[in-house]
Amino acid sequence: MMSNTMRAVVLEMPGGPEQLQLQSLPWPAIAHPSEVLVQLQAAGLNPIDTKLRQRGSFDPDRRPAILGCDGAGWVAAVGSAVDRFAVGDAVYFCHGGLGLEPGTYADYAVVDQAWLAPKPERLSFVEAAGVPLALITAWEALYDRGRLQAAQTVLIHAGAGGVGHLAIQLAKLRGARVATTVSTPEKAAIAEHYGADFVIPYRDRDWVAAVLDWTDGKGVDLAFDTVGGAVLEQTFPAVRLYGDLVTILAPDAATNWKVARDRNLRISLELMLTPQLQRVTEARQHQTQILTTASRWFDQEQLHIHIGQVLPISEISQAHQFLERQQGAGKIVIDLTA
Repeated sequence: MMSNTMRAVVLEMPGGPEQLQLQSLPWPAIAHPSEVLVQLQAAGLNPIDTKLRQRGSFDPDRRPAILGCDGAGWVAAVGSAVDRFAVGDAVYFCHGGLGLEPGTYADYAVVDQAWLAPKPERLSFVEAAGVPLALITAWEALYDRGRLQAAQTVLIHAGAGGVGHLAIQLAKLRGARVATTVSTPEKAAIAEHYGADFVIPYRDRDWVAAVLDWTDGKGVDLAFDTVGGAVLEQTFPAVRLYGDLVTILAPDAATNWKVARDRNLRISLELMLTPQLQRVTEARQHQTQILTTASRWFDQEQLHIHIGQVLPISEISQAHQFLERQQGAGKIVIDLTA
């Protein structure tokens, strides 16, 4: 007889990785006709997970919280109005995990069909679970905020990271020339593997001077900051006059904007969680379309995902520790079948 309980990692109180506790909970129930019950096979980890674990979710009154925004799995049941998916379909998505709805650190999740996209056939569930948040972030930063065009130059910080290695590929698909910063020779090899034209070991070189030399003194057309902190301000002189700079981090209050103003830069902020946090329907549809398009590109081998660590759900605390150290390349994924 099939059990009606599932494993889920819950967060009762914010704090360190030890606050993540594996428990047995009832299956989530479909409450609206457009919802889908997904039997999750894998869950991707993202920096937002560790931030929420440390400080608490966006709705701290809803406890316990189940973190995890990225998921991939099988459709197990559908609501009466679901018309895009059927039981047995393989899907992937970015939804939940912010404290507003339960996330993907669990065996099952209920998700409105509007958030779901067909899983790329070429990718395993573990690989697919590493894609959504990072891919959407890179897409919106480069294509939507940065307006990247063919033959332009782009600087991508942390090119071997979860967002960075996907951003390199998206920039190359748009026909751009890509420079990227990395910390180690191993990460340099990864960035080159995914198509970077110019890889800069920032610990050993003046990367701003290197970018200016690469662009004949002009600076890049577009810079993509995935690091934040002082890196945002340090990037200003590496961008051409009237160029673009997109950051996925909140600018530091101490940021000196003078060089950006003198160079007449267009600064854009990218937060792919806005559709969830602000309940923006059109933006949600756009993100689902991004995943649908990306699914085709993965199947056509135009895109690839780099998975750096795979751990079972029982080792979720260790997974958070790995993510917070930021020592690895690519994505960290929880295999829910292990």
